[in-house]
Amino acid sequence: MMAADVQANEAPLAPKVLVIGHRGASALRPEHTLASYGKAIADGADFIEPDLVMTRDGVPVARHENEISGTTDVAQHAEFASRKTTKTIDGHAVTGWFTEDFTLDELKTLRARERLPQLRSTAYDGQFQIPTLDEIIDFVATESATRGRVIGIIPEIKHSTYFQKAGLPMEDRVLAILAAHAYTRTAPVEIQSFEIANLRYLRGKLGKAHPNIRLLQLLDDPGDQPYDVVAAGGKLSYGDMMKPAGLREIASYADAIGPNIRAIIPLNADSTLGQPTALVHDAHAAKLELHPFTFRPENYFQARNFWKGSDPKTFNEAGSVAEIRAYLDAGIDAFFTDDPAIGREAVDGR
Repeated sequence: MMAADVQANEAPLAPKVLVIGHRGASALRPEHTLASYGKAIADGADFIEPDLVMTRDGVPVARHENEISGTTDVAQHAEFASRKTTKTIDGHAVTGWFTEDFTLDELKTLRARERLPQLRSTAYDGQFQIPTLDEIIDFVATESATRGRVIGIIPEIKHSTYFQKAGLPMEDRVLAILAAHAYTRTAPVEIQSFEIANLRYLRGKLGKAHPNIRLLQLLDDPGDQPYDVVAAGGKLSYGDMMKPAGLREIASYADAIGPNIRAIIPLNADSTLGQPTALVHDAHAAKLELHPFTFRPENYFQARNFWKGSDPKTFNEAGSVAEIRAYLDAGIDAFFTDDPAIGREAVDGR
């Protein structure tokens, strides 16, 4: 099916399109902090997203990467200067400080800072700790009780193969934490990963006994490969996985896919929004929902025809709403946004 053949108004599979607070409300607070998750919830997010990495003592904590110099003040801590190092993460050399070299108690002495200071406010730098998955669940449970609505949690297991080889496998630990909290024994949970083997493992462990827990296969650029495939010497690419046969295979272990938004509606040569590809149609045909990433409120991240003015740093709520609605028309079932209030407006105001 060519893009021109795709229906402009594909119907979602989901009964309700969900707004996912990407790393919380990361356009407004330092990402992966309780403050960021709290702002996302206050602004109407249906789910909040903690990316999970491991501490040296085996505790899952929320950071987008295990290298933390960009999101914490670790570089300002003289007592940790000697821990700066270079590691190979998923085939790439990375220099900095890594969560797996710190105990939880040590990480708790650090404070979060804005990852994109060139675009976003640094007013909250230095105020918030790195939260654990346990703390996040407790926080969401309290928020849910206070607000009288269920709030889902969509944790991403980061660098699964890397952490397994480091002796810090995350999958069973995450399942044990989810099982230990009354809230996550019933509230919606969706575990996500860019790798495949760990999702297959989780599907085997979960079976049908945990209907509140779903699995999301994340999909990166078509020419890239899941790192567990690379480590095993395989040839499968994300592009292969987005073809009809690949989608049917994903449906054997996952409930949804999470592609980049541009895999659903790509940009034209002039950076304006193009026409939908066949991905929504093909995924829905395989009975997979689509939960794409990421809508952001600044001009810099938006299709050019939605820009307000010419400054890439401009916060452009109307442009983000218009862009999200183009994807809603294409049939997506949920979406990640750095500003859930804008996502809420895009969905509720249609």
